[in-house]
Amino acid sequence: MTVPRDPIKFAYWVPNVSGGLVISKIEQRTSWDIDYNRRLAQIAEDSGFDYALSQIRFTAGYGAEFQHESVAFSHALLAATKKLKVIAALLPGPWNPTLAAKQIATISQLTEGRVAVNIVSGWFRGEFTAIGEPWLDHDERYRRSEEFIRALRGIWTQDNFTFRGDFYRYSDYSLKPKPLDPQPEIFQGGSSRAARDMAARVSDWYFTNGNSPEEIRKQVDDIQTKAAANGHAVKVGVNAFAVARQNEAEARGVVDEIVAKADPEAVHAFGHEVKNAGKSSPEGEGNWAKSSFEDLVQYNDGFKTNLIGTPRQIAERIVALKNVGVDLVLLGFLHFQEEVDYFGKHVIPLVRELEAAALPRVEAAE
Repeated sequence: MTVPRDPIKFAYWVPNVSGGLVISKIEQRTSWDIDYNRRLAQIAEDSGFDYALSQIRFTAGYGAEFQHESVAFSHALLAATKKLKVIAALLPGPWNPTLAAKQIATISQLTEGRVAVNIVSGWFRGEFTAIGEPWLDHDERYRRSEEFIRALRGIWTQDNFTFRGDFYRYSDYSLKPKPLDPQPEIFQGGSSRAARDMAARVSDWYFTNGNSPEEIRKQVDDIQTKAAANGHAVKVGVNAFAVARQNEAEARGVVDEIVAKADPEAVHAFGHEVKNAGKSSPEGEGNWAKSSFEDLVQYNDGFKTNLIGTPRQIAERIVALKNVGVDLVLLGFLHFQEEVDYFGKHVIPLVRELEAAALPRVEAAE
């Protein structure tokens, strides 16, 4: 596969949920409050990050006792920054496309178009039950999400929008004002057949859980082949938990301590829930299907991506991801503010150097 010419992009998980990004009792110098997150967004922006992804959770669990709502929180981060794009997670069911379209259009108008959305089809049945939302079968959740995305795009781009789906219906509806151009990017996640097929039809970006370059290549090749057949273009983002230290032994030691101090009850409960969600797919497999206890300590298999080591090692592994078709790396950290700053100073410049070195040289004209 040819190395993509565009520089690989960087995003970080917004810690708008308490407990950080690992199910562990290890010390985390990370806070879910707004002051911490405003400063973190500014650090990320200055460090070369392109996006921040806010999380959506409605109920406590797995070490996350408190949760700020994603759209309002995303707007607060946008107000504190100038260039950073913020991706607000939306959960079909609690959200209707009408409300989501209007919320995001308004934020787009107020922030020079720096808002995007991540459509989360849902994996946590207990959460839906707790808030009185119907729990659909696996592929039905993705079918609803696809209608949600088609409705969003229609509302944002058309006047007198009419749509007849199984989940959403519109008759001669015009939203004004619409979002600024270019339209807000639409992200989605998942590793199941239904998730990849949906991305190949309607999404701008597809997020997958952490994995090795070899396994990620299989997903990338599959989704890009189907997208091309659909006349569609989709970019790929990969989850990773980064531990950059001066030497590899120190970095590995941090991960060992995270796992050693994991909350076993919470990890097993999380694993039970997400593996059941995957088993409910027709192929019986999805995100987390092959995740070990150690993998599950980080919510999205971030250790599997192996961005653990020295800045040079991590930069080389990021370029290896780019070589198999990855366009963006979505990062979690233990101590967000200081580690995002370190990553921006010591890893991203090395990635740019390696990217530049890989570009074909243009010979001067004789």
